[in-house]
Amino acid sequence: MDLTEAKWRKSTHSGGNEGNCVEIATNIPGIVAMRDSKNATGPALIFPADDWRIFLSRLRDTSS
Repeated sequence: MDLTEAKWRKSTHSGGNEGNCVEIATNIPGIVAMRDSKNATGPALIFPADDWRIFLSRLRDTSS
């Protein structure tokens, strides 16, 4: 998958660990991409956008 147009962002909660975090790109229709911020040219994990929404929803449910 071509991710050259991906707009990567880190969580606002990623401070304090020297910027080492994962980055997420959500601007590509139908997918969410995730990569290691320390290796911006390395591999990325690709998730269907619907699966990503379910994942986040379940994380929120378990954290409350």
